[in-house]
Amino acid sequence: MKLKGIAGGLGTTIFILAATDVQAEDGYDAPAEWPSPVVEHSRGSLLFDRLEYARPDEGDDALVWDFRAWYGGDVNRIYLKGEGENVQGDDLDPEFESLDLLYSRLIAPFWELQGGVGYQGGIATDDHPERYFGVLNLQGVAPYRFETDADLRISEDGDISASLESEYDLRISQRLFLQPRLEMAVSANEVPEFGVGKGLNSVRTGLRIRYELHRKFAPYIGGYWQKSYGDTADMARAEGEATEDTGIVAGIRMWY
Repeated sequence: MKLKGIAGGLGTTIFILAATDVQAEDGYDAPAEWPSPVVEHSRGSLLFDRLEYARPDEGDDALVWDFRAWYGGDVNRIYLKGEGENVQGDDLDPEFESLDLLYSRLIAPFWELQGGVGYQGGIATDDHPERYFGVLNLQGVAPYRFETDADLRISEDGDISASLESEYDLRISQRLFLQPRLEMAVSANEVPEFGVGKGLNSVRTGLRIRYELHRKFAPYIGGYWQKSYGDTADMARAEGEATEDTGIVAGIRMWY
């Protein structure tokens, strides 16, 4: 490298470092042994978007979870997603509404297209029916920063279903957030053993307010309203279950 000196005013000498003799292989001015300034490194993350205790007006209390873990780079990743509940009572009986293993690829700024396999059923119990899926998922941030997760599922028996989840973080202060949330589920087929009818199955809305004690740890409280529709509501009535319900929740959002 060469140091070129230029005389400045008030007796001050300004030195300009001109890296004219050494250039890295990638074409930018730097020592040859330095790495490229843009290198994709594999890394991972685990997010519990919801880990909460829910108390409905109708039915039993439940421990609810919704997590997302991934490993990879900026473009290609492997995801493990899980959502389910453990209804409280005499028997601990955890059930996954969905447990998906997906390959993900960035297809546009803020949007990932994912595909893989999914599972629905109980864990370490025979009390729940089980089924497996092929899953196609679109995950990203819609305009105005709505976090969106939409999936299409085809079961091993050819049953087709789809769901949409969307939430928005309204910043009240640097640490306080208000989060509205919407969930919808539809099915092209009737699957009585899972309480799923043809058409619109259910709509669920919620509102949570959380405070970030740390950027990675935020307790929250909130409430929700949910309603079943069509054939799904008819199946619920036949089983003596409510088709509409509200409840309160308290939980923690955390990530690593």
